[in-house]
Amino acid sequence: MAIRRGSAALLSLLVALVWLVPSAFADDAKDAGRPSVPQTQQVQRAQVQPAQAQVLTWTGNNSLNEYGEAPTTATAGAATLVFENSVATGNTSGMTHTLTFDTSTPGYNHDVDVDIVASPFDANGGRHEVQVNLSPGKYRFFCAIPGHQQMQGVLTVTEGGEQDTTAPTVTAEVTGDQDAEGNYLGSATVSVSAEDAESGVAGIEYAVGEGDFQPYSEPVTLAEPGDYTVQYRATDNAGNTSDPGSVSFTVAEGEPEDNTPPEVTAELAGNQDADGNYLGAATVILNAQDAGSGVAGIEYDLDGAGFADYSEPVRVTELGEHTVAYRATDNAGNVSEAGSATFTVIEGSQDDTTPPHVMAEVTGQQDGDGNYVGSAAVNLTAHDAESGVDTVEYSLDGGMYTPYTEPVVVSAIGSHTVEYRATDLAGNTSEPGSVSFAVVEGQPDDTAPTVTAEVTGEQDGDGAYLGAATVVISAEDAESGVASVEYALGESEFTGYTDPVEVTEPGEHTVAYRATDNAGNVSEAGSVTFTVVEGSQEDTTAPETSIRITGEQDWEWSYIDLAKITLLAEDDESGVALIEYSFGEGSFRPYRIPLTVLDPGEYTVHYRATDNAGNTSEVGTARFRIVADGVHCTVSDARETVVVGDTDTGVANVDTGNGCTINDLIVEEAGYPDQAAFVSHVRQVARDLEAQGVITAQERKAIVSAARGVPVPSAA
Repeated sequence: MAIRRGSAALLSLLVALVWLVPSAFADDAKDAGRPSVPQTQQVQRAQVQPAQAQVLTWTGNNSLNEYGEAPTTATAGAATLVFENSVATGNTSGMTHTLTFDTSTPGYNHDVDVDIVASPFDANGGRHEVQVNLSPGKYRFFCAIPGHQQMQGVLTVTEGGEQDTTAPTVTAEVTGDQDAEGNYLGSATVSVSAEDAESGVAGIEYAVGEGDFQPYSEPVTLAEPGDYTVQYRATDNAGNTSDPGSVSFTVAEGEPEDNTPPEVTAELAGNQDADGNYLGAATVILNAQDAGSGVAGIEYDLDGAGFADYSEPVRVTELGEHTVAYRATDNAGNVSEAGSATFTVIEGSQDDTTPPHVMAEVTGQQDGDGNYVGSAAVNLTAHDAESGVDTVEYSLDGGMYTPYTEPVVVSAIGSHTVEYRATDLAGNTSEPGSVSFAVVEGQPDDTAPTVTAEVTGEQDGDGAYLGAATVVISAEDAESGVASVEYALGESEFTGYTDPVEVTEPGEHTVAYRATDNAGNVSEAGSVTFTVVEGSQEDTTAPETSIRITGEQDWEWSYIDLAKITLLAEDDESGVALIEYSFGEGSFRPYRIPLTVLDPGEYTVHYRATDNAGNTSEVGTARFRIVADGVHCTVSDARETVVVGDTDTGVANVDTGNGCTINDLIVEEAGYPDQAAFVSHVRQVARDLEAQGVITAQERKAIVSAARGVPVPSAA
């Protein structure tokens, strides 16, 4: 049933009249001296009266993200749903909300159709009621107002008359900086959480050592050095209390005081002439890192005007020579020496009017239908070949645009759409792109990534490294995917790992390493120990790099519809450790597999390589153009059915609408690093074809299933 605006008030009035009219007649009959209804009839009437329905109440307030009050459990049968969105419930802004039951997402009950719109200014003053009949299972509810879709939840309905006799499930997690032996440095924080699928959690308690249990409301931090055991338990609304669990750990003295200032770097971006002058404008981008207490702030001074706080790239348009000084302060109060960058801005013949190019990638554990199990992570990248990227933003399910700083992890069950856009330093904003996907219930990823480390370099007869040793760390996570990798050299704190770690100081060294996946699981810290000695000959030669761009070209040497980029590097001494690339003024990223660029436009790609001795090659540059053309497969794979490897899928190998068949689009010889990368390629091709209506969902599954059985040779 659907209830809109004032309809609930009319329904309530009619219900009231139905109950009032018999009472009025009875009173009239009694006043007129008429016989009263026999007692047996009164009993019979009482027996057919409906049982009093349970009342479930939702409230709205000024929040766009959650209901003020929302039930999570109920009993099967009749129920009165109350939705109040008024000043009394905290809505002082006059905002409209809805209480809408999901009737389409798989995995939920769809037999209750409720869509109540409430506002403090409607005819009911924001309070509405509706009578429903609930079935055992789960109902998903949400606010359908655009931008409010994060207001959502799940109502779990159990069989009527069942009693909850199961205690809550309780878990605890200990976090903090650790040394190589697992001791927590300076302090440890214990976070406790509990779940109860039946009556719900009423409260959580904890006890430190032999102390009494006390209510838990927030994470408990223990800073005094020593050994600890923290017990925890929870009680549900039916009075069931879990058996106590416990975690034991040691808190050790913290790291020595940080007396090292941050490291600050400056990067200049913009269009340049042959002499290195910036045309029309130059943009100064500052970055700082501090491995001790962390960066507290960055400052800059443009042309001696005095230091000011740096919060975003500084765009300089005034013609002439300029000098920007910069410095940073860490949380321990250490201030770096001021660095500087000097540049010249001259008149530019062409302003940047082209917006950035933005790309999205969805990662996570998937089922056979391509749905993401438990959660999905959306990764955004942007590049701008002219003035450079200023900001990247995203919108989840029609919500407000939010600055993008890290992968967007979506765990709410159902279908989702993430829109994204980017703005360059010239103020051009791209047209919004979007990616859609579904998250389904399933076994959550509770397995940490697998991390390995390899030490490379020239060694003597005793296994010691001559002059330098390079530690290369790699991580894999087959479920939700790797989110980050960290390392710690000696007794230093863990820091983000992006490039191989070169160690040149003579002596024995230990490098610890760990990784975190997109589900938040952190691996146990591993470590490698090695010795560096003075070297007689040091590798000072950077790798040799080359690039190969392939694809069909027109008479102007432009690539038609797509271009594939393959990067190569060789190093005859210590060996190649890393190859990187960037588009335009974007940041360098690790190169793993050949890159395919599809969007028409002008492109500049930069590339470089680093060897195991830490030598980085000069940056190579290649420029190319992609143009749109209806047909680009002049020699097509015309087999009747789609064949992946040696498997005939039985799917018709049709023309995809641009002169290419499905077999043409599946590239098996691309130097994939592993089986998963090839399957990911095939899955993306099949999804695109399904979205275009070329193949059905069943045909997509058949193609992807065949890809899983193809042995793919390593890119190495």
